[in-house]
Amino acid sequence: MKYYIIAGEASGDLHAANMVRELRRLDPEAQIAGWGGELMSAQGVEIRKHYRELAFMGFIEVLMNLRTIFANIRLCKSDIESYHPDVIIFIDYPGFNLRIAQWARQSGYKTVWYISPQLWAWKEGRVEKIRQYVDKMLVILPFEEAFYAKHQYPVTYVGHPLLDVIPQYIPPADFLERHGLSPDPQRPIIALLPGSRTQEIETMLPLMLSVMDHYPQAQFVIAGAPGKSADFYTRWLSSERIHLVMNETYALYSYARAALVTSGTATLEAALFNVPEVVCYKGSPITYAIARRLIKVKYISLVNLIADRLIVPELIQSELTTANLITELDKLLYNSTPMQDSFAELRQLLGGPGASRRAADAVWSMVKG
Repeated sequence: MKYYIIAGEASGDLHAANMVRELRRLDPEAQIAGWGGELMSAQGVEIRKHYRELAFMGFIEVLMNLRTIFANIRLCKSDIESYHPDVIIFIDYPGFNLRIAQWARQSGYKTVWYISPQLWAWKEGRVEKIRQYVDKMLVILPFEEAFYAKHQYPVTYVGHPLLDVIPQYIPPADFLERHGLSPDPQRPIIALLPGSRTQEIETMLPLMLSVMDHYPQAQFVIAGAPGKSADFYTRWLSSERIHLVMNETYALYSYARAALVTSGTATLEAALFNVPEVVCYKGSPITYAIARRLIKVKYISLVNLIADRLIVPELIQSELTTANLITELDKLLYNSTPMQDSFAELRQLLGGPGASRRAADAVWSMVKG
């Protein structure tokens, strides 16, 4: 069978890659192409366009890049037509993928969506488009099944794919030595995850590093984003206490005492690694003003959304200041037990491993049918 996958972000690349590994177990002769990154490529997916060329953050940024976005949509449609897959698999990335899904349905392709757009947060009206254009929706959060049931659209809950990855992860024993990091507990490692897009990194990283003077013994380690080069981060490596690791975020989590994390999948990853964290977000004033009017949820982090209560602190927009970061980071460094106890409850809510296999099974069943 021939499969075409569209993943527009780093997290989508990770989850698509794990699903492809399981799909090849079911269909050893599978031919797979699509849009994604290095992780999909490592599983034998022919990458037609890298996700680093697709990521635009915020309403204003999207408007400024509309010409590029529409050109990418045309390119994707043309590439699908020339490849002629048996099924198209969309991985999150709703703005782009919904447009392709509409065209795909009109063109007669089978469609599967793995990892639902966060319609429960905003643009709930898009459910009707999902109903029209998507043959099968595979969801990964426990409350999403009920959300879609409210709209009379049956979906399949497969569990969260991070539970396939994180419990089995073993960090390299030489990680600290290779990166010049001290194992001394009096010199705690603070992980900095400023996001994956250029705009958010340039906004978030200086704010995260602004706490350095308050923690003279701490070691600050930036987790380089997939799709970015190490050279991109050079301007922020101004002190010997600032380190950079590329493509080793999970190893960093394994040794970190605390983390400052830009909202997104990284907030859940940190929690599943049992790393106390502060969730940070700051966008352009116009983008934030629009978002506040449209977004319906109480929290911005997946950790708090899944638990339906405040487990990790969220510093958003004007609240994201050096003083507030220090206040919250002090709590993590000196009294992290209550938060880590809550992380154990979170893991129970998400259930066990097997999401990638269940997603692959659902795709394979539909293609065969």
